[in-house]
Amino acid sequence: MKILVVNNHGQYNHRIHRTLHYLKIPSEIIPNSTAITKIEEKEPAGIILGGGPSIERTGNCFKYVKELDYPILGICLGHQIIAEAYGGEIGAAGIESYAKIEIDIKEENDIFKGFGDKMKVWASHKDEVISLPQDFKLLASSPICEIEAMKHETNPLYGIQFHPEVYHTENGPKLFENFYEACKNYSKK
Repeated sequence: MKILVVNNHGQYNHRIHRTLHYLKIPSEIIPNSTAITKIEEKEPAGIILGGGPSIERTGNCFKYVKELDYPILGICLGHQIIAEAYGGEIGAAGIESYAKIEIDIKEENDIFKGFGDKMKVWASHKDEVISLPQDFKLLASSPICEIEAMKHETNPLYGIQFHPEVYHTENGPKLFENFYEACKNYSKK
């Protein structure tokens, strides 16, 4: 039950993989140019779309989001890829942020299970999702970003704007554990 971490050329992709390793969650980093057939051969439990510098350098990520039937967690740029693939709008952040912020959790759902209604996270972005895609619901927001987290209403697709893989994010490891649990539950269906 391995998680595939898709490397979108961001500084935090290896940190995601390392965090999963520390949590004893099997994982493998793959390039974002990996063919869909190669991913299916690996039979992953789920996929994490890592962050990166630009929506123009996302390889096959839009195909992964639309064509693969695995739980997917998009982080930062990965969150934006999911939103855009489903018709949401991406734009420049009203406030560029590279700091610890507090998010308001609107719905605990799968990935925020047991977190309560607030969480301090590390924000590092200059672009963000500015309109929620159809069939997605808002899971969390903050004073600087309305759509900090979202989930598809019926499919196991999750997007978060912040970085759970860094030390500054409270409960970051727990978020990954919750996602892995969602992956295991989905594979039983």
